[in-house]
Amino acid sequence: MTLAPLWLSLQVSTVATGLTLLVGLPLAYLLARRHHPLMNMLDAISNLPLVLPPTVLGYYLLVAFGQSSPLGRWLDQLGIPLVFTWRGAVLAAWTVAMPLFLQAAGAAFATVDRELEDVARTLGESEWGIFWRVTLPLAARGILGGTLLAFARSLGDFGTTLMVAGNIPGRTQTMAIAIYDAVQAGDQARANLLVGILTITAIALLFAIRQMSHRWAGRSTR
Repeated sequence: MTLAPLWLSLQVSTVATGLTLLVGLPLAYLLARRHHPLMNMLDAISNLPLVLPPTVLGYYLLVAFGQSSPLGRWLDQLGIPLVFTWRGAVLAAWTVAMPLFLQAAGAAFATVDRELEDVARTLGESEWGIFWRVTLPLAARGILGGTLLAFARSLGDFGTTLMVAGNIPGRTQTMAIAIYDAVQAGDQARANLLVGILTITAIALLFAIRQMSHRWAGRSTR
């Protein structure tokens, strides 16, 4: 039972990170390459989770996807409710992780040498081909770092996840919530164990980020 919250957290973080890549990759590219007032507004909105309290983010998600909202009722009718389910935990984790990925990936896209893309165009490469064969490989280091940071942020989210998914053992109780629950119950031994497991996992992720960064840096200087 002790490892159940860790397993759930890893599942939630994996799905949330996949959604982050799916949505964030094209969005980061647009934000880095398109300078327009609408893009600036979208950039500001996408970075709100960095400055708003987690409870506020959770409240917004509850309002948007709860049973009292049209979207929430529609999802319930489809049999895929979000609030107080593991899917709600994924939604919360994705919301807080997305800005970190957008910043890292956007910075990576912005530093890609446009002249290399122009050379590919003169050779007859399509815009789609340029993105996959030139732009994406050159920005891969920043994208990879942003992906790992998004995963780590998803793994440790507490406030937003608690608001949206609740604290249901075996269903929505992630590691961060399980630690809070153990402290509230006065179970110091369980809290220490969970904190130790989560800390070791976080250190391993940060170490992986640093190692991959060094490897990419070594390749770029060859």
